[in-house]
Amino acid sequence: MWSELILAAAVIILYVAFWAWHSQGAGKLTQAEIDRYLEMIEKLPLPEKGIQAFIARLRSWAEADDGKPVYMFNLMHFFSRVRTFPGAPEFKGTPEEANAHYERSLIWLWLSHASYPTFIGVPQAQNLLNIQPERTWSNMTVVRYPSRRTFLKLISHPAYAPLAPYKLIAVELDLVPVSTGIVIPDLRWLVGGGFAIVLLLVLWIRAALSG
Repeated sequence: MWSELILAAAVIILYVAFWAWHSQGAGKLTQAEIDRYLEMIEKLPLPEKGIQAFIARLRSWAEADDGKPVYMFNLMHFFSRVRTFPGAPEFKGTPEEANAHYERSLIWLWLSHASYPTFIGVPQAQNLLNIQPERTWSNMTVVRYPSRRTFLKLISHPAYAPLAPYKLIAVELDLVPVSTGIVIPDLRWLVGGGFAIVLLLVLWIRAALSG
């Protein structure tokens, strides 16, 4: 009896800890937070001609915060070769290798902020339908962030500054924040989990009745 209670308590504690980690950064951003984060982000070693437009769009997005999770769509087109700009690292590999270095180096920073890719894929063909001017994509990555606060906190983190240029020497990037809508998991896992719950429930009822 006591062993079952201890196990149940341990499972509950672990799940509460996971829930707290996964929900960090909740709540709407304050104006003071926005100003502080953007002041740090403005100092990132990014192409000079694009940084002010990026900051302006970040500010508008942050000031409209709803306090909810966000899915960041990264639509990428690899350059034919790595480009340079003031403050960019000297990188001898291909754009694909530079982007891979960026993503590998970002893993622990993502996880420490309860953020992670939910989808990574490459196009199978050219756009079947497109808006003009037509864009071609090399990769699409979707990253979940617990909140807009978490996203700003991550890209203003001191550990992020040395990594950021590796992305922009490698790709042209459309970065699109999307509100949480309907997220449907792989139906095989959903149906399998449902059957497992039913089976465990039946076994528990039979054990209780026979006991």
